[in-house]
Amino acid sequence: MKSGTRALGVAESYPGTARVPSDDSTETTFSTDSTQRSADRLDSPPESVLCGAVVRADRVVDGLEFETCTVGGDDATDAIASLYHGLGRDDVRYVLVSGIAPAWFNIVDIDRLATTLDRPVLSVSFEASDGLETALSEQFSGEALARRLDSYRAAPPRRELDVNGERLFVRAAGCDDDEATRVIRAFTPTGGRPEPLRVARMAARAARRFVGN
Repeated sequence: MKSGTRALGVAESYPGTARVPSDDSTETTFSTDSTQRSADRLDSPPESVLCGAVVRADRVVDGLEFETCTVGGDDATDAIASLYHGLGRDDVRYVLVSGIAPAWFNIVDIDRLATTLDRPVLSVSFEASDGLETALSEQFSGEALARRLDSYRAAPPRRELDVNGERLFVRAAGCDDDEATRVIRAFTPTGGRPEPLRVARMAARAARRFVGN
């Protein structure tokens, strides 16, 4: 892959503690201001800060953009699309998203995102998981549950990938598995976290601290 090839990494940072048995966790909690509450009961749900970091394959950071999505909501897909369009960067060839359920089960529809952006979208996670269906059923009901289950079940399969001796898990929309493998490895020069996601996560955390969320 050419050194100037660009990927957009999208990662989040949320207030308080919000852990879901997702691609990156087996723990289920939600708290804000030290009070445990179910996300669908919040009067004023907090927002998670999303950062999009444009990074070249040679590790040069080439742009940042920020957006928010609702903790416990269903607006993450649209928020990521808004973030991408806000950058105004037609030279971004790939979009990498950290996980598939940011902001307390705010499921990302990566197939729709790939179609909307006309770019391959790769959901990347870092821990083994038995899936989200049980946790979703415990936390939501009715239409809220049905929407999330539909999006989750429609997602591309999660595939294990070895990168620099570490284990990653990838869902790919808009490209085949071979291309997804090349992209992840090209943008992960060391360790097991693709550089666009590493930079985006750091920037999202800094932005949330700065705005006081």
